[in-house]
Amino acid sequence: MGGDIVDLPGFVAERMGLIGTETAFEVLARARELEARGMKVIHLELGEPDFDTPEHIKEAAIRALKDGYTHYTSSRGIQELREAIAERLKIDYGVDVDPRTQIIVMPGAKPCIYGAIMATVNPGDEVVIPSPAFPIYESIVRFLGAKPVLVPLREERGFRLDVEEVSKLITNRTKMIVLNSPNNPCGSMLDPKDVRAIAELAKDRRLLILSDEVYSHITYEAKHHTILMESGIEDQAIMIDGFSKTYAMTGWRLGYAVSRKEIIDQMERLQINITSCPTSFVQRAAIAALRGPQEPVEAMVREFKARRDLIVQGLNDIEGITCTKPAGAFYAFPNVKEFRASSKELARLLLEKAGVAVLDGEAFGQYGKGYLRLSYATSRENIQEGIRRMKEFLERVEKRR
Repeated sequence: MGGDIVDLPGFVAERMGLIGTETAFEVLARARELEARGMKVIHLELGEPDFDTPEHIKEAAIRALKDGYTHYTSSRGIQELREAIAERLKIDYGVDVDPRTQIIVMPGAKPCIYGAIMATVNPGDEVVIPSPAFPIYESIVRFLGAKPVLVPLREERGFRLDVEEVSKLITNRTKMIVLNSPNNPCGSMLDPKDVRAIAELAKDRRLLILSDEVYSHITYEAKHHTILMESGIEDQAIMIDGFSKTYAMTGWRLGYAVSRKEIIDQMERLQINITSCPTSFVQRAAIAALRGPQEPVEAMVREFKARRDLIVQGLNDIEGITCTKPAGAFYAFPNVKEFRASSKELARLLLEKAGVAVLDGEAFGQYGKGYLRLSYATSRENIQEGIRRMKEFLERVEKRR
């Protein structure tokens, strides 16, 4: 995406030139074209669990349909689901939130991110965003006429946000700091000290924190620490989570935000104008996800950990590549700066010449240049074959500096 302004025909609104996209879907489309011509492509580009949605969740949706949950619901989401979200937050983190006033359910985490920024950030405001990061943050900020201020996530720090660097970027126009832990695309995690330091900084400067925690349950050696656990930040924090990653429900489209009543009220107004409410029977399935057995999630995370170890070792075995071990999510972010070709060109060559679909790190912001993102949300066999193809192509064909 990169935040470039795009020239558009006169019949399209000028503001559409400010909005970006997700490169993963563009790479997927190109990969599908190559597959249609007979190429066997190994897909390491999409951030989507390859596990099926657990049976008890699907059964709850079917039951809801049969029971007539096919109509409008509250624009905030049905009360029972908001209560189930509050229960899960209490179980997982020991925090108390009011399901009536502090939670809104929307059709995915993306609408929550958009709604949160739309409801709080004015044109001309500045928003501090980690880079590399999920490209939608920067896209939405630009689209609303605000200014994204990028803070680099450095490999030597394990791609963790540096609070001192954040502090130096804050001006009298700064309105919000964006957090994403575990991080997409780096797989890095903020530890409790990091989160606490950011919370203290935000309190001192009276800034909002938008904390995207959609990978919160896909962690390995350490547990996730939510911004909601920090005392005194409740009025300034907006926490985003969803069902896509944790419960393998990407196609169900359901997420939620937790914040102070005044912000949730405005997000509800946006929802009324855009979608009216989330899908009714999907909300019933989400209740089953939250209140039902969590063993399928635990099993999925164990498998992701095994895949993580496999892909990281394989990447580090390729001459010219180094890869840090991600602490969460399901992405590897290898350094490919040793090669003559740019990371963008390498991603193209790997797809077209080796049949391996990966993403250029720069698609996640300017500080992703020189890296690739590989999703290991696929089988071990696919990972092994993808690494074999990459190794063969890079070591035999692609020249290093």
